[in-house]
Order: sequence, then C-alpha cells, then structure tokens
Amino acid sequence: MRAFVLKLHLWLGLSIGALFVLLGLTGSALVFYEGLDAGLHPEIRVAATGPAPGWDSPVWDRALATVHARWPDRQGAWRFEVSGPPGALAARYQPPGGGHHGRRVMVWLTPDGTAVLREAEWGGYLMTWLYDLHMELLAGGAGRAFNGWAGLVTAVLLLSGLWAWWPRGSWARALHFKRDAVRTRRLRDIHKLTGLIGLALLLMFVVTGVMLSLPDESNAVLARTVGMPTQAPKVRASATSGIQVPLSRALAAARVAFPQARLAWVESPGPGTGVILVRVQQPSDPSFRFPHSYAYVDPYTAALIAIRDREAFGTADVINNWLHPLHDGSIGGVGLRALWVVSGLLPAVLFITGLWRWRCVRRAARMPRAPTAPGAAPHTPD
Repeated sequence: MRAFVLKLHLWLGLSIGALFVLLGLTGSALVFYEGLDAGLHPEIRVAATGPAPGWDSPVWDRALATVHARWPDRQGAWRFEVSGPPGALAARYQPPGGGHHGRRVMVWLTPDGTAVLREAEWGGYLMTWLYDLHMELLAGGAGRAFNGWAGLVTAVLLLSGLWAWWPRGSWARALHFKRDAVRTRRLRDIHKLTGLIGLALLLMFVVTGVMLSLPDESNAVLARTVGMPTQAPKVRASATSGIQVPLSRALAAARVAFPQARLAWVESPGPGTGVILVRVQQPSDPSFRFPHSYAYVDPYTAALIAIRDREAFGTADVINNWLHPLHDGSIGGVGLRALWVVSGLLPAVLFITGLWRWRCVRRAARMPRAPTAPGAAPHTPD
C-alpha cells in the first residue's frame, strides 16, 4: 500500500501540480489586491478628510446622480461600496441579465461622489484578470467547475503525501533535515518539511476553494450532513416603472431592520421590478467586504420587503459564510494576510522540489553503473 501511495502521490503531483502552483501564486497576489490595484492606478489614490461615508451620508444619492448623468444609457444596477477607510468611492455597474459574473464595469468616484476618477471593465486590467485566472482559469463557468474538481484531486495529492511520509519508526528521524546528504535526499527533506509545515493551511485553501467553485455540489453535501442552506428570498418591486426613492430613504428603512450592523454596500436597481439591496455586516459576521445579511427595499415606496439575517442562520449557512474570509485571509489583519501570501508560495516549492528530485532519480536510473571494487562502498548518485 505504501508503494502504491508513493506512486499515486508522484503522478498526481506531476499531473495536477502545475495547476496547484498557478492557483497558489495567483491567490497570493490577490490577498492584497485592492491595495495592489490602487498602487498601479494612482488616479484613485485620493485624500479624504473625516470618516468614510456610512448610513446617514448624502454621498450615496450624490454618487448615483453622478453615474446616471455620466452614463444615462446604462439601465442596469449600480452598486456602491463602503470600503472602510476614507478615500475614493468604489462602485460597479451590472448590466441587465448578465448575472453576477457578467461583464461588470468598475468605477471609482471622488470621496464626495461628484466626479468619476476611473472606469475599467472587469477583466480588462491586471488585478481582475488575475482574479478570473484564479477563480475560473479565464474560462467562465467551465473553468470554475474544473477548478473545483481539480481541487478534490489536489486534496488527495496532499493527503497521499502525508500518508507516504508517515513514520513507521522514529519521528525524530522522519522530521530530520540532513544537510550533508546527497542532492536527492536534501530535495526530499525540503519537500517533506514544506508539505508538513503548510499542510493544514493548504488543505484549508483547497477545501474552501472547492466549496466556492462548486456551490451546488457543496450545498448538497451540507444538506445531507448539517442541514439545508437557506435560499435568498425572491422579491419584486411594487411597480415596474416610476420615480425611485432616494437611496437615503432605503438606507433608513434597512437600518431599522439592522440597527447594530455596519453598512457594507448599497445597490440601486435599474428600471423594472428590481429592488434596492442593502448589504450589512452583523457583529458575528466574519466577512468585512462581503457580509451575509441583506435588506430588500422597494425602490418606489421605500418599504422593507424582506431581510436575510445572518444572526438567524443555521449551521450550513454559517459554514458557507466562513468560506470566503478564510480563503482570502480577510478574517484577520495584515499579519494573517501576509501569512496567507507566504502560504500561497508553498505549492511552488513543493512542485519544484518534487519535480527536481524525480528528474534526478530518473537520470541516475538511466546511468550505467560502474563495477564496484571488492570491499568498496556502492556509489550513490547525487
């Protein structure tokens, strides 16, 4: 069995290892992707005095008026984000019928919402291109599904490595790094110690990545084990056309439902039966940027139609809520996110050392063996 597991680990590493490296490197780059993007685009690095806009700020209606005046032909939804620190106001335009992964347009406005600083189509600039490469291999839904199923294979790769290493004798010897050994032994020691040090985090990245890439399959498993995840309510506005209420009125209605929550973002629908969506972070929610409580407000009457309260979720929803902040490190501060960056480099170390050692062993096996003199120690290839 041990020989079989070693072979399995080898061939899984040679077949899926390069993809594991790609996802690790792109994941590391994306941990700080907002800061990196701001560094690449100085036009959105603007100073702002006072706190970032919140529930009572007039900036949301001002920003909505600005984008409507700039792009009157855009009839989809506009979303404005409360990013935390004061600065440029981030927004995105979602065309009608495109779904969450449609051709979004990203926009940054001045802190007061009166002028546009930058406009860029999602996927058309570096950080979002890396995001799509990491999430879906630039292949849409098919790429996301491939990533998910490949992630399951990667979990087998990691666990087979642990099984193949598991000591049958001295643990001290199994954990030892032999500095003066031949090259193949040093490579093996670097490979095993890197894998052992990073195993827990790498498995966490793989499992959360699989669940994010295969939400339907993941929810089916959760439903059979801990309970059925809840679904978002199906809501419609009270009319199909008319003058929509100011966002300030919708925010006031949402705040009544979530008095202790932090405003995360507000989305204004285009014409039709869409509703104003207010997303908030409840005190127990681990996700700052993508929290999981919502208020659905009628855009024509400012009436609160429905809510999704994270505080009332069951076990399956709580598990789903932790996936994103665990996967990208946003659950913690700069130190934890820096650890996530370093951990994303480990697949490259594992792949390089594993491939290098395999090539050394193959090359040594093809070399003709010189006859050994009587009493001499056999030659060990480096």
